[in-house]
Order: sequence, then C-alpha cells, then structure tokens
Amino acid sequence: MSPRYSLLVRPLGALALAAVLVAPATTLRAQDDPVIARANGVDIHQSDLAFADEEIGSNVPAQMTPEQKREYLITYLGDIIVLAQAAEQQRLGDKPDVQRQMAFERNKVLMEALLRNAGKAAQTDDALHKVYDEAVKKMTNEEEVHARHILVATEQEAKDIEAQLKGGADFAALAKEKSKDPGAANGGDLGYFTKDQMVPEFSEAAFKLDKGQISDPVKTQFGWHVIKVEDKRVKPAPKFEDVKAQIENFVTRKAQAELVTKLRADAKVERMDKPAKLDDKPADPAKK
Repeated sequence: MSPRYSLLVRPLGALALAAVLVAPATTLRAQDDPVIARANGVDIHQSDLAFADEEIGSNVPAQMTPEQKREYLITYLGDIIVLAQAAEQQRLGDKPDVQRQMAFERNKVLMEALLRNAGKAAQTDDALHKVYDEAVKKMTNEEEVHARHILVATEQEAKDIEAQLKGGADFAALAKEKSKDPGAANGGDLGYFTKDQMVPEFSEAAFKLDKGQISDPVKTQFGWHVIKVEDKRVKPAPKFEDVKAQIENFVTRKAQAELVTKLRADAKVERMDKPAKLDDKPADPAKK
C-alpha cells in the first residue's frame, strides 16, 4: 500500500473531511476562499487545505518543499472525494457501523466547535487583564542578581584570576581569555537570575555579594568559579504583552473546563455496563 493511501485509512478523520467535501456547495463560503481544484464536480477550496493539513500534515515527509506539500494535500483531498463518492454508490453509508462512525465524528466536530467558541468568547480584554493583575499581585519580592563569572579547572587558576581582578584587571576581558564556560565570549555575563536558577554553591556565593564585589573561588560540579555581581534587584513583573499568549491559553482552558463541568452536571448520563447503585433503584411500592 502506498504511503498516500495508507494515510487514507484513518476512518474517523477521513469521514469528517469527506462529509465536508462531498456535501453540496453552499453560499456560506467566504469570498476570499477560492476554488483551487475540482474532483468529479466537487469543489476543493483553499480552506479545505487546512483540514487536510490538520489530518495528515504531520505525516508528510519533512523533505518536501511547501509547494510539494500543497500538491500532496490537494491530491489527498481529491482522493477523499473520489473514494467517498464510490462508497456512496455502493451504499456503504447505510451500513450501521459506518453510520455510527459518522455520528461520532459529527458529535466530535460539534464539541470542538463549542469549546472553541467558549474559549474565544472568554478572551476579553477585561478578563485577560484581570488574570494578569491578580498574578502580579501574588508575585513575591524575589531577588535577582546580575552576575558574570569565570570558570576554570583548578582552584589555583581561580585564585590567580581573583588576584588579577582585585589588582584591577577587566573582568569581561579576562573571562574571554581564561574562562572555559560557553558564555566566555560574552565576557562571562549570565544576565539576571534568581536563586533557584543556579546550582546551590554558585547561588549561595553570588547572593551574598554586594554590587561590584568579586567572590573568592567557588567550587561546583562544573569546576571553579570567580563571580562578580553587576547588579541586584527585585524581580520585575513581566510585561502584559510578553505573557499575553500564556494568559489567553489559561483563560481559554478555564472557560472550556467550566463549560464541560456545567454541562456534565446538567446532563443525564446512564451507565448500562454497571449495575445501578442501591439509591438509584426505584422505591419498592410495598414499602410505601
């Protein structure tokens, strides 16, 4: 079986896509959604490529160019139409198992549409800023240090470097020359970090220093360090725009979870595969 046709054997996803493509055309298509192909009289629109990409895009060979991928997906869409029409001619849509699959897929698509709508409706400016403001209020006054370091293999090397620095040598220049850390090219600059972002021995030494101070040699699992603190500050709150995408995701998931919880509570779901609980049984008329 060729890779393309092996991809077609994904019944639920393919059924949903076939239902969209083989259904009669309506006037609901957006005007900017052009027809890009036609298979046995059925139009394939630009927007249908998104369905196909979601269905099989991750299985498309990585070496394909964007144009090759587009052609691949259009062929896939055409195959679905042609094969679905052949299935209709054989009245396979009347088979109970196929009808159950189509009903399942229809319900799944409707569920996903409802959850998308709920998530989108929840993403108001007021809701997003409320979550942001509440998160900022809960932030602790966590300290950050901006430091540089020079990493060497032995304690003696570290002591020699410490002496040079305390004698007036430029820290960044010495880091570029002596440090074996990957950040040496950047003058050993580590930027701002909180205490839990570094190994304990390094953090303990760095956070004890005042701005401008240089440490004694500090040993960690990586070797021997000489540290210089450039600055100290309370960790600032992130800007709203920098975390907006995360907030949107949180608000969306919260709204969707609340909707599911509410609908579950209001629904009557009966389990036929388990015996009824004692308190679910109807009362015995003789005991009334």
